[in-house]
Amino acid sequence: MGSRDADRGGKAAAQLGARAVQLDVTDDASVQAAEAAIATDGGLDVLINNAGIQREMRGADDVLGAAELTVEQMRETFETNVFGTVRVLRAFLPLLQRSAAPVVVNVSSGLASLTRVSTPGSRAYAYPGVAYPASKTVVNMITVQYAKAFPAMRINAVEPGFTSTDLNGNAGFQTVEQGAEIIVRMAQTDPDGPTGGYFSAEGALPW
Repeated sequence: MGSRDADRGGKAAAQLGARAVQLDVTDDASVQAAEAAIATDGGLDVLINNAGIQREMRGADDVLGAAELTVEQMRETFETNVFGTVRVLRAFLPLLQRSAAPVVVNVSSGLASLTRVSTPGSRAYAYPGVAYPASKTVVNMITVQYAKAFPAMRINAVEPGFTSTDLNGNAGFQTVEQGAEIIVRMAQTDPDGPTGGYFSAEGALPW
């Protein structure tokens, strides 16, 4: 279980009976060290890209919109949410390719759906932020293109729902357990299961 904060990651891993690995997706050396540690342990069957930031959201009703967006905010968000995802995928692909049934789950968002964000009356339509939705839409494209490039792997994006976490200042209305349900389900995708898809707990989502 990778975590940027080694102490918090260690506590979470202990609760799950897992091993903690320090992992900062914005740092090449950290990602390479994590890959080496996991390789020493024997390999990797499932990769969950769950790292993400949403700096524009300061509270449930306090989100920086397009008029307040800066290049720095966009760059910081993409560094973790987009470049971090690619950095981790690139590092761990060799280990995944050695697995008999490799699975990748990229944690996206309902805000990544262009259909939802452009549909008046929807919760996503009402969200004014730019950097976070844009970054997760890119994650969806990464998911599709990697799934095509590596057909032996099951690579999907998931929308966990508006979950109460540090990401959104605990403004979400779902529990962590509820948000994790689709992540865990897709992590167990069979070799003949879907790939290159975008799912919530209710099923496939519109792009």
